[in-house]
Amino acid sequence: MQAVASATLASPPPLGEGGWGEGSQLLRAWRRETVFYLFATPFAALTIVFGLWPIVLSVMTSFTASATALKPVPIYVGFANYAAILRDPLFFSSLRLTLVYAALAVVANLGVALAYALLLDSPLLARGRSFFKLAMFLPVVTPDVAGYVVWRWLYDQSFGALTAFLHLVGMPAFGGVASPATAMLAVLIAELWLHAGFYAVIFLANLAVCERALEEAADIDGARPWQKLFYVVLPELRPAIVINLVYALIQFLKTFTVVVVMTKGGPSGATNFLSYYAYQFFDQARYGEATAMATVLFAIVLLAATGVCALGERGRV
Repeated sequence: MQAVASATLASPPPLGEGGWGEGSQLLRAWRRETVFYLFATPFAALTIVFGLWPIVLSVMTSFTASATALKPVPIYVGFANYAAILRDPLFFSSLRLTLVYAALAVVANLGVALAYALLLDSPLLARGRSFFKLAMFLPVVTPDVAGYVVWRWLYDQSFGALTAFLHLVGMPAFGGVASPATAMLAVLIAELWLHAGFYAVIFLANLAVCERALEEAADIDGARPWQKLFYVVLPELRPAIVINLVYALIQFLKTFTVVVVMTKGGPSGATNFLSYYAYQFFDQARYGEATAMATVLFAIVLLAATGVCALGERGRV
């Protein structure tokens, strides 16, 4: 009895009932949180310094006079720069082109990516699936400028491969980036080639975790392919659709690199999107008006992305 009593007195209190057990749990939790913050702090600092702080500086610059915008003590002019761009008809023309192009590019990229992902996920493509996945993603890892330079050569009216091919098969020449009627389409095709693979990968990742039993049940119930697509597959792909839609809206509302490399905003302003129009003002040292345009574009992107996220969350509830 004495030995049992001694062992009982010597045994520590169980975990969760006070004493060293609770303290040990708190210590382990504190260590986990400390490790998390040690790893997260550098990335948070980089985001603030190179992400959020430049946005704040840009918004502040939009309220300054262009001649003093880069000086240590700039002169603030209130909303004068915003009033100036609102009086500029080219600003509204550029904004309209940006919105139209973004809508077309989002629909085209997500549509092609979804179709390609469904094809890669289907049993119809039993062989060569890895090859087609590689071919799909290879343009994504291609440097943007290099890819757009190649597309500009393809569209060239004198020696372009596309022009030569159309001439060979007896079809009319494609204006490409040389014609105002086809310049936006030419840019859209180049961006579709470059970005669609990225969205397809996200769709494929979502398809990999979809519940196959629902599709099998739909087949047993005699659902047609389009019914299975709209009522089974697409609802399961909602997370990927929301992610891709947000990213695509951000990507194509701020389209810039392809314009710089392929069209310089032309011909006749057919691809003078808002980001490039603001860049032209920067090039002319009109920093106040340029940052005012950039702030307007940032607000549009933020509202569009937030709206899509809100709709996605509402649909998931």
